[in-house]
Amino acid sequence: MTQDELFKTLVAHCKEYGFIFPSSEIYDGLAAVYDYGQMGVELKNNIKRYWWEAMVRLHENIVGIDSCIFMHPKIWEASGHVGAFNDPLIDNKDSKKRYRADVLIEDYIAKLEEKVKKEVEKGRRKFGETFDEEKFLETNPNVLRHKAKIDEVRRRMNEALNANDLAELRQIIIDCEIVCPISGTKNWTEVRQFNLMFSTQLGNTSDDTNVIYLRPETAQGIFVNYLNVQKTGRMKIPFGIAQIGKAFRNEIVARQFIFRMREFEQMEMQFFIKPGTELDWFKTWKQNRLAWHEALGMGDGNYRFHDHEKLAHYANAATDIEFNFPFGFKELEGIHSRTDFDLGNHQKFSGKKIQYFDPESGESYTPYVIETSIGVDRMVLAVLSNSYHEEQLENGESRVVLSIPAPLAPVKVAVLPLIKKDGLPELAQTVMDELKYDFNCQYDEKDSIGKRYRRQDAIGTPFCVTVDHDSLNDHCVTVRDRDTMTQERVKIEDLHKLINDRVSMTSLLKKLK
Repeated sequence: MTQDELFKTLVAHCKEYGFIFPSSEIYDGLAAVYDYGQMGVELKNNIKRYWWEAMVRLHENIVGIDSCIFMHPKIWEASGHVGAFNDPLIDNKDSKKRYRADVLIEDYIAKLEEKVKKEVEKGRRKFGETFDEEKFLETNPNVLRHKAKIDEVRRRMNEALNANDLAELRQIIIDCEIVCPISGTKNWTEVRQFNLMFSTQLGNTSDDTNVIYLRPETAQGIFVNYLNVQKTGRMKIPFGIAQIGKAFRNEIVARQFIFRMREFEQMEMQFFIKPGTELDWFKTWKQNRLAWHEALGMGDGNYRFHDHEKLAHYANAATDIEFNFPFGFKELEGIHSRTDFDLGNHQKFSGKKIQYFDPESGESYTPYVIETSIGVDRMVLAVLSNSYHEEQLENGESRVVLSIPAPLAPVKVAVLPLIKKDGLPELAQTVMDELKYDFNCQYDEKDSIGKRYRRQDAIGTPFCVTVDHDSLNDHCVTVRDRDTMTQERVKIEDLHKLINDRVSMTSLLKKLK
């Protein structure tokens, strides 16, 4: 199965088993907007809980807030969004499809990087144990040619983006002979800038309205509440403010299922620090956030840092944690050193003094900020894509299983009476009643036990508990493990501890120490 086929299969699986639905589907849907079904919302909530508790519970100097979606329009002037929140877009005249110019170029670079990897693999097969990868990368003519091209294209793109040179961006696309993925032609329009914010009106009459915006990021809600939190919480620098909330962007080229949407959810933390310490804290939070991801056990090799060469107007350092999605390594989380841009501009635009008085040094200053920001929906997609497996079993059968990290699984345990009589359903219900207060449980008595196991595998349930005739006498049940499919007899009174040790959020958080 190709990566593209895998991705299409995953999308179909998400819909079939109640994870994610196209929004407004009975009306033929709404582009780049998706609803979460009964399984998806549980997974999403578990991810948010993991992030929230890792931030707020494990850090005494980080607190949380929940700011409004509607905010004063001057906030977006101060943040720079009104004047500079744009994407450089280009159209193919034949397919009538629109693309981000910088993404087209980055995809071209990614193809060259893939060619380098293939050359390395060819060298490894040719030379075997004597293969010296470092020397090969430094001497192989094909590799050197590809790397030189990568460096040249990346340099030109960064210079063009920094200078807002739209004509140069188009010229790079022409020079690299980049074709439209749909039409296969190079018939491109000029590159144009498109603002990504949604606007609406606030007011009761047509002549008494003010333009306001649906927030394109949640961070500004934290910045405008900095003083409120710092004073009421008696917070001392360094400290952080965390928030989970919806954001909205008029993405013209929203693609790849829930990877890029017009309505999405962000998990952000702004960490306020003393000026001059920002680069040290930047490194600290890079490692902290990577450890959070790696604790899930989804493969350390599926993550990598991508340091920004083109920095946003507010940043003096920035990096992305990229994840290996079915469509390649893409941004999952961003870590930025935002300097004092945001607080400084809000102080300027509001006329309010936004500073911190340091009792130790006796000085007042505008704090610098380190930001960590991760998309909830992208995280859901990362978990699902990494967890989806089609397995061939020894008996000739096959199964589809979602090996979701157990603490994040939508359903933690399924309780299954072997048959629907002889008192087994009643005992099974008793078992479920004892577990449901601590774990999200599912009761299932329809079809054969094998079919029920397959259904639970398909939604990622870590444990299936089967109540059989022996259970009536020995007060034991059969516990089946999702990943290994091994089964063991366990006393009903020991069930809670066995399940809790594997699926509790605490067991995951302890990995972060």
